[in-house]
Amino acid sequence: MEILKKDIILVTGSTGFLGSHLLKELKRKYKKNKIIALSSRNFDLTKEIQAFKMFKKYNPDIVIHLGAYSGGIETNRKYQADFFYINLIQMINIFNFANKFKIKKLLYPIGGCSYPNSAKSPIKEIDIWNGLPVKTSLGYSMAKKMGIIASWCYEDQYKLNSSIVIPGNMYGEYDNFSLESSHVIPALIRKFYEAKINNTNKVELWGSGKPIRDFVYVGDVAKCMVYFLTKKIDGPVNISCGKGFSILYIAKIIKNIIGYKGKIIWDKSKPDGQKKRIMNVSKMLKLGFKTNTNLKNGLRKTVFWFEKNYDNKKNPIRFK
Repeated sequence: MEILKKDIILVTGSTGFLGSHLLKELKRKYKKNKIIALSSRNFDLTKEIQAFKMFKKYNPDIVIHLGAYSGGIETNRKYQADFFYINLIQMINIFNFANKFKIKKLLYPIGGCSYPNSAKSPIKEIDIWNGLPVKTSLGYSMAKKMGIIASWCYEDQYKLNSSIVIPGNMYGEYDNFSLESSHVIPALIRKFYEAKINNTNKVELWGSGKPIRDFVYVGDVAKCMVYFLTKKIDGPVNISCGKGFSILYIAKIIKNIIGYKGKIIWDKSKPDGQKKRIMNVSKMLKLGFKTNTNLKNGLRKTVFWFEKNYDNKKNPIRFK
């Protein structure tokens, strides 16, 4: 599929973590196109009439739906029904009006947590329906996973051109650094940094540190998604580095980058989540894309950005 200069590109959830990086890449690649950047402040996509008004007002040719209600292990566990409802109804409204307004392309990311808890790493895209996701994120994961069904159904009946991408565990600048709702890397960065500046002699971390994850720099995900806009993709495709690292290893790297000298205490009474999740990225590679930011360089970028902006009123860090 070719993107013409007259094509309007609309991005929901544009002020979020991935959205901030995606907009930069879109503006770099499609300088002459009109790019509409929206957030929940503009439209409540859980309301059908609001979704209709969004499509009616902007009449986009390409839609990238990043709008989502997401968070870390504890937030997912406490608000399962909210995570399920909000993400599911948003997705349904987006697919419905993308079809009615005859857009050229819909791109929709879902979380790697949507894979079955029992899936063996490295996880292939065909494993997505071989079981239920980990219970602590069941509401969010299953709601997002239904986007794959929506993609199949709307293509089969209406020939809607949509692609589903499954990023690995993303990290990078502009992330959510809340200690209650963030994911593991931003939480670790904040804990070690604040322990350092407050001269705290120990940092307590959740779980055992043994779970293994496949981390990917968010800037690489943004570049891949823009690359995929013009590609015909059958079924979902993983976007990640394809290598696994333990949380313990990640914590030690971040601790060293920040220069924290205290101890790490692991609270094993807290949940670990899925023990091992590494993505198979052979499909992504066959489609012609490779992530290029290695873990240590990506973590350095993220830590330096966090340190620079910790007290920056002009570019405040998200702590909620």
